[in-house]
Formats: sequence, C-alpha cells, structure tokens
Amino acid sequence: MRGEFVDVAGRRLYYYAAGTRGRGDPVVLLHGFPGSSHSWRLVVPLLPEGRRVVVPDLAGSGRSDGPGAAGGTLHDHAALVTGLLDNLGIERAALVGHGFGGGVALAMAVAHQSRVAALALIGTPAFGAWPRRLGRLARLAAPFGGALGPAVLASFVHGSALRGFADRDAGRRSLDISLRASASRLGLDAIRANLRAQQDPAIATLAADLAHLSVPTTVIWGEADPFLDPSVGRRLRDAIPGATLALIPGARHFVAEDAPDQCARAIRALLER
Repeated sequence: MRGEFVDVAGRRLYYYAAGTRGRGDPVVLLHGFPGSSHSWRLVVPLLPEGRRVVVPDLAGSGRSDGPGAAGGTLHDHAALVTGLLDNLGIERAALVGHGFGGGVALAMAVAHQSRVAALALIGTPAFGAWPRRLGRLARLAAPFGGALGPAVLASFVHGSALRGFADRDAGRRSLDISLRASASRLGLDAIRANLRAQQDPAIATLAADLAHLSVPTTVIWGEADPFLDPSVGRRLRDAIPGATLALIPGARHFVAEDAPDQCARAIRALLER
C-alpha cells in the first residue's frame, strides 16, 4: 500500500492505494463518521486481485485537512472526492460508502452517474433518517461545543459511536485511531462540521432521484444496527432499480469492522454483476 496527499480545491486530502490495475474499474472506499481510511483496513485485503483500490480520508477526518468553517456538507464532500478522482485520472469507479460516506457516494452517483461503475451503500442514511445518537450529539454541539473543547467533544463522539460495534474493545481501539486527529490537529471546527453533516437535509432530497439510477447497486446492512434500522436499507433496495440487499447477522453499524468477510463478499458479488 502507498499513501500520499493531493491538493483538491484548496484542501489537502490524504488517500492510500492498494491492489493493482488492469482488471476492472477501480474501487473507491468512503468511510463514515466517526471514521477514517483506517476503517477499511480489514476489507481491503479481501477485495478482488487486479483491482486498484483507493481509500481516502474525507475532509475533516484522518490525515486530510478540515472541511473549513463553512464547508462539510454532503455535496461539499462529494465535490472533493470527485476532484480527487479527477486528480488521480480515474474516470469511472465502483463506489463503496459507509454511513455518511455512503451518502457521499450516493450524491456522486446522482450527479455523475456515468462515472459510477457500481455502488455499494453500507448503513447509509437516507430518506431523512440519520444515526440517532450522533444526531442528538450534533444538537448539543451547536450551542455548547465551543465551551467543551475538541478533546471533550471527541470523547462524546467516541462514547456515542461505540454502541455501533459488535466488539466493544475492537471498536474502542478503532475509534481511538479515527478520532485522534479530531481531538488534536483538526480541532473543534472539524468535529462540529462533521456533526452538522450528520443531519444534512440534502440526503433526503436524493430520494427523488433514486428511481433514475441505473447503476448496479447493493445495500449492505448490519442486522443489529442500533443507529439506522435495517428498514432504511430495505427502503433503499426498493427505491433503486435492480438493487440487492445483504443483511449481515450479528453486525451492528460498523459492518466493515464487525464482519469484514461478509462485507467483502457482498462487495465482490456486486463487482461481478
């Protein structure tokens, strides 16, 4: 694997690449919040050989720059990821998104359908449904986040997100890594922007365009997701023509870490369609 930084629209985005080129369109993995490119570490080795795999840190996460005081919306992130792919010379890719990253992938598919070879949506907010606990935390952070400071607010995010892991110890370690930059280098603005994005009304407006998607799509959901009920996944499957649904027993919200084998299997099946 190799990692590097790319300047996109005044933001420095980090990504790492794995796999090789030559056997199909590249696969782009977009993490949710709280998360980072680290969130995909267990899935990347299980993806098909011969595929280029690109794993970025979204703005405001991991090693990337923050989204900026006025940025961080769903469409802001979609534009930055599209710019990253332009910079890397990727005209067409399979997009795999988890949580908010699934919303970013969906926004990209709606805006640039010809550039999306396939679409995998994992525990993705849709139809106005957002992760409940993070939504409550976002409302708290709006008036009080400045007084709390980045380290304390990051610890609240950590505690709220931990229920999304089947293995709490593994989840604690993963969140420690993903939120480390938020508590220090990225700071308060990035955390608050990410929390605001968890309730971005743009996700609900995408519902009107789902019936027009003609991209091979699979919806992947943890059966025990405590934040977004599997019924949201069923609605997504039914709304997107030809979409399939993989419900993964025992997995909670962070499916790629709870059940990497089953998650990768569903992605591989999508890539073979």
